[in-house]
Amino acid sequence: MDKKYINELENTVKQMLSPLKDLPFRVIIKSISGFLVLPFQKKKKIIKLFEKSFDNAAKEINKKGIKSNRPNEVGNYIEPFIKESLNKVGLKADTPIDKNGKKKSMGYPDIEILFNNHHYYLEVKTYNIKNINTTQRAFYFSPSANSKITKNAPHLLISYQIEKGANGSYYAKHWRLYSLENLKVDLKHEFNQSNRKLYGDKSDLDLILEKKI
Repeated sequence: MDKKYINELENTVKQMLSPLKDLPFRVIIKSISGFLVLPFQKKKKIIKLFEKSFDNAAKEINKKGIKSNRPNEVGNYIEPFIKESLNKVGLKADTPIDKNGKKKSMGYPDIEILFNNHHYYLEVKTYNIKNINTTQRAFYFSPSANSKITKNAPHLLISYQIEKGANGSYYAKHWRLYSLENLKVDLKHEFNQSNRKLYGDKSDLDLILEKKI
């Protein structure tokens, strides 16, 4: 290969790997799942039901608090409270079913809601008011061949402000419900490899030393 071609190839790869900014969430979801992110229709009845369910979830959370060694995992513990509260007010909430027809808890979104023959996807998050204007990553999802998004539906985000109490448990202080229709997302490329190709029978690495202890 001549030097000019090599330089062009290297520059092309660099451009391909540059982070992409402010991509429309609804475009990305349509591209990776084939389904539309619909606008959320602010109908009084469903808004009242959401309000009641999220208030009730907060009350249940705050009865005992949530114990977690990692603040960013508190959202995982909040999800069952929200799911139960949604169901109690008549919003049928469950773990989304993937393209293979199986319930799938891992990955985006957390909850699928059915009400009056309309479907909604709901993601559950928490936030610390002190970090609200930082660049800390707060929302992320990965493309999947077996997506949990199997319907055209509004995509919503419920996020609870949490604070750590004197006893070490976390408590809900505030909540916010968002429609994700106008969300912009960033894409950062990542190189990765499996255990099998690092240490296992498919590894091409030159093992220099090893020793049992």
